[in-house]
Amino acid sequence: MKFSANLGFLWTDRPLPDAIRAAHAAGFVAVEFHWPYDTPAEDVRAALDETGLTALGVNTIRGEGNGLSALPGHEAEAQAAIQQAIAYARAIGSGAVHVMAGFAEGPQADATFVENLRFACDHAPEMTLLIEPLNHHDAPGYFLTTSAQARDLIERVDRAGVKLMFDCYHLQIMGGDLTRQLRDCLPVIGHIQFASVPERGAPDAGELSYDHVFAEIARLGWEMPLGAEYKPDGDTDATLGWMARYR
Repeated sequence: MKFSANLGFLWTDRPLPDAIRAAHAAGFVAVEFHWPYDTPAEDVRAALDETGLTALGVNTIRGEGNGLSALPGHEAEAQAAIQQAIAYARAIGSGAVHVMAGFAEGPQADATFVENLRFACDHAPEMTLLIEPLNHHDAPGYFLTTSAQARDLIERVDRAGVKLMFDCYHLQIMGGDLTRQLRDCLPVIGHIQFASVPERGAPDAGELSYDHVFAEIARLGWEMPLGAEYKPDGDTDATLGWMARYR
């Protein structure tokens, strides 16, 4: 297995370029970001070039909630955030943007999200535009909560670039049955992330067996790095014992 370090959670005690170097030293082959916009893109790109790591993606900004793209009446703000994320991703050599939906519900929110995703596709036809279901404990009121809802949205947006961010942590909480979900969603998955459940820690603890999940991912032929998006309990390096086991 190959792994990507999500630097929104890992090595947050240091500047982002140094976190990239730490991920390389630890054996990750890629990195991904939440909201790296306070760090100049050229500094991130320099650290990526120095280490040879791949940048997998960035998120659109959260706004006053957990994203903007499903919020009726906020289309201009949402589209500015999409353009910002696309520009930053291009500058660091990343091929994906996670378009965050925000706290919303109902048909109008659904229609707004679909149109903003089409806007993103029109402005970045070369990129993968990811949508991610979030669980209702960590993000109550978030618009997108299940893989079935995500698949329906992807079908209706009807653009090849829109894919599912399959986060094992969130989807386990929102119903589990990950083996079947992985099989069913495989054609539309653009990235896979993981963390323990329920603590959202390293994957060698909790109720979810990553021995089984990672074996299933490998059996399905997935070859892209898996995103370690977990909250370390203390120093990040001290939590990396799982890597030797799964690599």
